Amino acid sequence: MTQSALTSTPSAGGGVSVGPRDSKSYKTFTWFNGTFLVLLCGFMLYPFVTVLAQSFSSAGAVKAGMVNVWPVGFNLTTYKVVIANDLFWSSYKNTVVYTLVGTTIAMVLTTLLAYVLARRALRGRNVLIGIAVFTMFFNGGLIPNYVLIQTLGLKNTMWAVVLPGAISVFNLLVMKSFFENMPTELEEAAQIDGLGWWGIFRRIVLPLSKAVIATMILFYSVAIWNDWFAAFLYLDKQELFPVTLYLRNMIAGASSTASQGAAASGSSTSEIAANIQAVTMILTIIPILCIYPFVQRYFVSGIMLGSVKG
Repeated sequence: MTQSALTSTPSAGGGVSVGPRDSKSYKTFTWFNGTFLVLLCGFMLYPFVTVLAQSFSSAGAVKAGMVNVWPVGFNLTTYKVVIANDLFWSSYKNTVVYTLVGTTIAMVLTTLLAYVLARRALRGRNVLIGIAVFTMFFNGGLIPNYVLIQTLGLKNTMWAVVLPGAISVFNLLVMKSFFENMPTELEEAAQIDGLGWWGIFRRIVLPLSKAVIATMILFYSVAIWNDWFAAFLYLDKQELFPVTLYLRNMIAGASSTASQGAAASGSSTSEIAANIQAVTMILTIIPILCIYPFVQRYFVSGIMLGSVKG
C-alpha cells in the first residue's frame, strides 16, 4: 500500500480526497524543514571540518588563513611530531584512566542513590531530594572547594579530578524519575519470590535500565574527558595532566611541542603552533567520536524514559 493510499480519505461523493500529507502546504513545509536541517548540520560540522583540514595542511597555509574545508599543502609532519611526543601520550593515558575510573564511580553512586530516592516510602525522601536540588543552584565557591581538596590530601592525585563531580544532580534526577516509572508489580513479585532489595536492584532493575544507564555513561564520560579546569586547579605535576589540560597549555603557549614541530618542518614556531593545536584537537576527540555511535541509539530513549513522568 502506497503512502498516498494511506493518507487519502473517501469523500462524500464516493471519490477520494487528498490527505494532509499530499497537500501542497505540507510538501512545502517538508522541503523547507529538510533544507533548514541540512543547513543547520552544515553549520555545526563546519568548525570540525575546518580543524580537520588544518591538521592536514601546511603550517604556512594555516597561519595565512588559507584553509577552510579542504587541506592546503597536505602534510603529515605535524601528526608525526605530536605522536612522537611522550608528554602527549602520557596525558592521553591519564585522560583514559580518569574517564574510566571517574565514570565507574559516578555510575555506581548515581545509580544507587537514584534508586533509593525513587522509593516513595523512604523517610526523609523529600528532604534528601531538596538537598540535592539545592546544590544545583548554590555551591561553596572556588576557594572553599580548593581548601577542601587540599585539606583532604587529594591535591596532585587522580581523586582530585574524579571525586568532586562524582554525582551530577541532573543525571541523578533523570535516573530517579526513570526508576519511579518502573512498574511496582515487578518488585512486589520479586519480593514474593524471596528476593531482597539488593537482589531486586541487581537482577531486575538494572537489566531493565540499559537505555538510561548507557545515556548516563555517555554524559559522565564526555564530561570527564573534556574537563580540564579541575586538573588545572588541583594538579601541579605535568605527568598527571589530562590531554585536555595539555591542549589548553599548548593553546596558551605553555608547551614546547610547537618548537619541536618547527624544527622538524623547517617552519617558524608561530606558524607551526596553529597546526599543532589542530592536530592535537583531532587526536583528542577521536575516542569520543568512536564511542558515540554505539551508545547514540540509547540516547533519546534514555532521556525520554527518565525525564517524562508517567
